[in-house]
Amino acid sequence: MATNPQDGQHWEWQYLNLMRRIWEQGDERIDRTGVGTRSVFGAEIRFDLAGGAMPLISTKRVYWKTATREFLWFLTGDTNIRKLCAQGVEIWTDWPLDRYRKTTGDEISREDFSARIVADEAFAAEWGDLGPVYGKQWVDWPVYEPAGEGLFRQRPHGVNQVAEVVHSLRHNPGSRRHIVEGWNVAELAQMALPPCHKTYQFHVAGNRLSCLLYQRSCDVALGLPFNLWGAALFTRMLAQQCDLEPGELVWMGGDTHLYLNHAELVEEQIARTPEGAPVMTIARRPDSVFDYRIEDFEVTGYAPQKHISAPVAV
Repeated sequence: MATNPQDGQHWEWQYLNLMRRIWEQGDERIDRTGVGTRSVFGAEIRFDLAGGAMPLISTKRVYWKTATREFLWFLTGDTNIRKLCAQGVEIWTDWPLDRYRKTTGDEISREDFSARIVADEAFAAEWGDLGPVYGKQWVDWPVYEPAGEGLFRQRPHGVNQVAEVVHSLRHNPGSRRHIVEGWNVAELAQMALPPCHKTYQFHVAGNRLSCLLYQRSCDVALGLPFNLWGAALFTRMLAQQCDLEPGELVWMGGDTHLYLNHAELVEEQIARTPEGAPVMTIARRPDSVFDYRIEDFEVTGYAPQKHISAPVAV
């Protein structure tokens, strides 16, 4: 939970202790990327969202506006990186770039690739799509219906899981089915990267909305700070839309790992001491959960320590 950093119980110690445990005790293995990881299976972090508190890591800078832009993009259902690149968000660029380089043999820089994605709509259509990743599953999970003997056709519009959760939170808050799921088994092979933060479940108790995020695979150094922010942001947005108070964020990890080429980041970060208590305010209440803009969010009380860079494993 979020407690006073002066009392020795700052919530971020959960994150740093998890990082230390993985680095010192994790099982070392060669992973999908070929980089290699140290990994533990099964981890948990809990954070109290009361009073506008947000789980922003303080022992290094986390670019929360970038994470917010990515999350708002998920809610549009878009699967092409063009709109992200136009905002200077390069979180997803490495996967299309890797595919382009391998297919064409052109060792274009990431900066030039991203610029071309933004400038050339046809190029973006050919090379910028990620397949049916997170947002597609969240707001347009495909539905098929009979179309003759032994035949099925896909409906023009699928299931909007996010809209259904908003409806169920408003009208049946005691339900155990407030779930947004990204793991569509039938479409995994079409995705640039199968969903890591795959299952969000929401729970209402005493007018407080809590979220449990299950993450099947977690890059603790680079990914988890964004995942914690995104889940907390999602919860705050849903709470506002459903006239509830933010409750607790519970994060659970399956394969929870650190990459071997992140040694400098890990060793520097676990030597730091967390501090501060950042708070987020939402400037307005849009008509729906799909209408938030980056300008709606303000963070105060965030004074992170120096940024630590590390490479992304693709």
